[in-house]
Amino acid sequence: MSSQDSFAAHRLLVIGGGPGGYEAALVAASLGADVTLIERQGVGGSAVITDVVPSKTLIASADTMNRFVEAGDLGIKTVRGDDLVELEASLKTVNERLLKLANQQSKDIRRSLERAGVKVIDGTARLVAADTVEVTDREGLSYELQTRAILVAVGAHPRELDTARPDGERILNWTQLYHLQEVPEHLIVVGSGVTGAEFASAYRGLGSRVTLVSSRDRVLPGEDEDAAQVLEDVFERRGLTVMPRSRAQSVERSDDGVVVTLNDGRKVSGSHCLMAVGSIPNTADLGLENAGVEVTESGHIKVDGVSRTSAPGIYAAGDCTGVLPLASVAAMQGRIAIAHLIGDAVSPLKTHRVASNIFTSPEIATVGVAEADIASGKYQADTVMLPLSTNPRAKMMAVSEGFVKIFARKGSGTVIGGVVVGPRASELIFPVSLAVNNKMNVDDFANTFTVYPSLTGSLSEAARRLHVMPS
Repeated sequence: MSSQDSFAAHRLLVIGGGPGGYEAALVAASLGADVTLIERQGVGGSAVITDVVPSKTLIASADTMNRFVEAGDLGIKTVRGDDLVELEASLKTVNERLLKLANQQSKDIRRSLERAGVKVIDGTARLVAADTVEVTDREGLSYELQTRAILVAVGAHPRELDTARPDGERILNWTQLYHLQEVPEHLIVVGSGVTGAEFASAYRGLGSRVTLVSSRDRVLPGEDEDAAQVLEDVFERRGLTVMPRSRAQSVERSDDGVVVTLNDGRKVSGSHCLMAVGSIPNTADLGLENAGVEVTESGHIKVDGVSRTSAPGIYAAGDCTGVLPLASVAAMQGRIAIAHLIGDAVSPLKTHRVASNIFTSPEIATVGVAEADIASGKYQADTVMLPLSTNPRAKMMAVSEGFVKIFARKGSGTVIGGVVVGPRASELIFPVSLAVNNKMNVDDFANTFTVYPSLTGSLSEAARRLHVMPS
C-alpha cells in the first residue's frame, strides 16, 4: 500500500477554518483522506470574516477616494454646474459592502470544501489526547472524534489593554470598525505597526482626521526604513498627524468621544479610538497540554519548518504559530503539513522568501533579504534604488512618491531581495519574488522584456544597474 493510500484510509481533523486550515483540508481531501474541519466563527476564519477581506475592501474604497482627491494634476475634477463638488464617503455603504463580500467569500470557501468531500462542523474543539478531539457543535452537542492526525489552525485575536477595553462604539479593535455608520470625525489610532498604519491611511483617505500614536521613533518599525519614510512623508502631506515616541497608557470615554492618556501625562482627544496593539494566539483552553503540544511564553504553538509540533501526528499552521502573521504563510504551512504527513516531497518553509505587502497608500511590498540585514553584515549585497518619479508611466499617472529597490548578492549577482513602494506594489513585487525564489541572476532579470511604459520598467532598470562586468 502506498503512503497516499495509507493516508486516505485515516481521518484528519482540522481545527480552524482560516487559510491554514481550509487550504490543508482541500489538499488532504483531494488525496482521498477523510477530513473533518471544525470552525467556530465561520469558514475562512478571521482572515475572511474580520481581517484581510474586510480591511482590504475598506482600503480599496479609501484608495479610490485618494485617487479622485489627488487627480487634479491629471486634469480631472468633479463638478456640478459651475461649483466643485467635494467627495464624501458613505461609511455605512462601504461597511455593508465589505461585510457582504466577507460573508460571500466565506460561503464560497465552504462550498469548495463540501464539494471536495470535507465535513464541516460549526463549533469548537478541544484536544483530549494526541488522537482524540472533543467537539462541541453549534447546537450544544458534545462528542469525541478519533483521528490519525490533527492540524491546529486556530488563528489569533486582537490584544487588549486593561486600561483601554474596547466597547464597540467609541473604543474599538480592528474587528469592530465595520459596524460604524459614519466616518469618524477624529480617529486616534494607537499602534503604528502594519494594522495601525493601514487603518490610519484608510480612514484618512475616507475623510477622517487621524492621529497615529506610535511608541517607536517612526511608523512601521521593523520594516524597510526608506519605505517607512516615504509613508510618513505622504501622511504629513495628507494631513495625518503622527505622534512618535508616545506610548498610550489608557483610553477613556468622554461625553462625546474619547481621551487617550499617554505615559508621560499628555492627553489626546478624539471622536473614536482604534486599538492596534498586536494579537494573541487562540490557544488558551485548547487542551494542547493533553496532547503534549509545546507552546511559547506568548502562547504560540512551536512548529518546525514542515509545520510539525512537539507531538507526533499533530501539526499547526497560521497565526497561532507566530511564524509570520500572513494569510499566504498560513496557507503554505497548511499545505506543507499535508505533504509531510503523507510522505510527499516537501520543502520546509523558508521565511526569507516570503513576499508581503502593507496596504497603505502608497502600498509597501517586500520580499527576501531586508536592507537592515545587509547593513548589519549578515549578507553581502549590492543595492540599487530607483525613485518612481523617474519612471515614465508613473509620470503619466501623476505618481511622484515611491521607489523600487533590488538587492543582489556580491560576486554572483543573484537577486536576494527587494522592496517596492507605490501603487499596486502588491502586484509589482511578484517578479522580484520569482527572482528570489528561483535564485535568478540580475542579468537574467534585466534581460526579460517589460512593457514600455510600465512601472515594472523600473525593476528591469534597477537590475541592469546591478550588472557586474566579468573580470
